[in-house]
Parts: sequence; structure tokens; C-alpha cells
Amino acid sequence: MKETKISGLYAITPDLHNTDDLLDKTQQVLAGGARLIQYRNKSADDALRRKQAGLLLQLCREYKVPLIINDHIELAGGLDADGVHVGRDDGSIGEARRQLGRDKIVGASCYNNLNLALRAEESGADYVAFGAFFSSRTKTDTVPVTTHLIDQARQRVTVPVIGIGGIRLANAMTVIQSGCDAIAVCNDLFAAENIHTQAKQYARLFAVHHAI
Repeated sequence: MKETKISGLYAITPDLHNTDDLLDKTQQVLAGGARLIQYRNKSADDALRRKQAGLLLQLCREYKVPLIINDHIELAGGLDADGVHVGRDDGSIGEARRQLGRDKIVGASCYNNLNLALRAEESGADYVAFGAFFSSRTKTDTVPVTTHLIDQARQRVTVPVIGIGGIRLANAMTVIQSGCDAIAVCNDLFAAENIHTQAKQYARLFAVHHAI
């Protein structure tokens, strides 16, 4: 999966304890055109997290879409997931690379800090994520990101750039046009009335942008 181009709709799962619900909603997101899935469940215990991640991995394999595990490097390694996403306090990129090997995807949260992104790439990150672009219901302690920062990042880092934080259909094109290779979306996908259609609309934004 390391060869997978990191671009397009990057769906992040919400905290759902009902595993069937999680799988059903994620399947709709995948069918709608998501290019990456990140399993993130801050409220689950270890057993539930392992169960959900394992079932999501099977689902993602069917769609040939990478499953990235948020924070938990050992879980990603134990399941042979496609990669891990680490934040500032979740363990180092170097540690993730040592545990998972060279063939796995390692992504890093860089908030609104270009220097963090530069260090992340130097340490072996496969992509860097900046956010929040907009106010987010998922995270309330976010820092604002401007399109100017993305412009700077595109000039100085060579790995793909992900935009995250409060992204909705109404504002997603702004993030794509700023130069982000992918956009990470949680609530506006998984809480949509028609998840499949919502995902298709996000995917269509990238098609439109690339056609311009």
C-alpha cells in the first residue's frame, strides 16, 4: 500500500461503539470514493479498538484502500494495517518507522507549524497534515491554519500535504485550491443524511479541481 498515491478524500472515523454501525458507515464512505480511511476512536478500550480496527482493515482491503490507524503504533503493527498517523504526543515518526517498516505509511500532524512538517519529512513521514482550517467539532483545542501556510509548505516539503479541521462540502474547495493533496473529513461525512452521496460529492470536488 506504500505505493498508493496519497490524495483525494481522507475519511476519519468518529467515536462509534456500535461496530456494525461503524462498518456500515465506512462502507458507504468507501463506495462513495474515499481514497484513505483513518481509524480513530478515542473513547474505545483496547479490546474494542482491536476488534473494530481488524474488521475495518478487512473492509478496506476489499476496496483496495489503505487503513491508517490513529496514534496506536503497536495496534497498526499487530494488525498489519497499512500505516499509522501520529500526533505531537503519540510517539515519534522514527519509532513508527522502526516498528512498522519501510513499506507502511506514516503520517504526522503538524498543526500550524511548518517547522514540524520539515522535521517530520526529515524523520521519514510519508505525508504531513495541517489543521484546523476551520472550527472543528472533533477537536476543540485546535490552532488555525491559513492558505498562506499551505503555500509555504508546498514550496518546502516534498511529501503530500493534508488539510484537516472543520472541513465541509461548503468550504472544502478552498482547502483543495490552497494546494492540499487530500482533505481529511470526519463529521461532515459520517453524520451526513446520505453518506454515500456525500462522499461522492467530495470525490467530485477533486475531479473538478484537476480538470481546471
